[in-house]
Amino acid sequence: MKTALVTGATSGFGLAICKTLLQAGYRVIGTGRRGERLEELSAQFGEQFLPLVFDIQDINAIEKQLTNRPSQWQSIDLLVNNAGLALGLESADKANLNDWFTMIDTNIKGLVAITHFILPEMVAKNSGHIINIGSIAGSYPYPGGNVYGGTKAFVKQFSLNLRADLAGTAIRVSNVEPGLCGGTEFSNIRFKGDNDKAAKVYENVQYVSPEDIANIVLWLNQQPPHVNINRIEVMPTAQTFSPLAVAREG
Repeated sequence: MKTALVTGATSGFGLAICKTLLQAGYRVIGTGRRGERLEELSAQFGEQFLPLVFDIQDINAIEKQLTNRPSQWQSIDLLVNNAGLALGLESADKANLNDWFTMIDTNIKGLVAITHFILPEMVAKNSGHIINIGSIAGSYPYPGGNVYGGTKAFVKQFSLNLRADLAGTAIRVSNVEPGLCGGTEFSNIRFKGDNDKAAKVYENVQYVSPEDIANIVLWLNQQPPHVNINRIEVMPTAQTFSPLAVAREG
């Protein structure tokens, strides 16, 4: 039986990934800030689910929780770095600096901290798979995407560089890059609780769902051990590439 560690497990992609992996016979460690929510999930999922409560921005808490895992949960076969967020959609000159720092602390520092603690374990046993949840924002810029897009570009390049470092091992690394996805708290958080504004993002669009992304994560990990999918970009059929913008005089 494989053991997976999924960050950001209390909602959205993370919750769907946990459910999908559990249904496929995995044991799952789910992490998140909301302890009550994790306890509810633990009661729902049973003994095959281990909740770890910490804020992905708190490096000391990450280390404490991961180093004090029960002995039967020590060997991680799959790490899904899912926890992340976007804050604001203002242009760079009007953006909130603290929002920028929060995105960097969560999407970059939190992700690399988790990876730094788990990767040596995988190297020691020469097996494992790291799946990072990136975004098309890491490849395609859009107005207001400034630092969020920058953090996801980091995730893309970090994933590829991990592959370079792990050459000669049996450890796999993949980056999943979703486009427009609904059914999550992503836009509610981005717009700081303005649910009406968040709802308009998904109005009249058949968007990608958390379950779609969870199925892709499972598929990636279930490929034969000699097959590594470096990155996979996912958009709803309704979404495509914007024309290059031109700012005209006058």
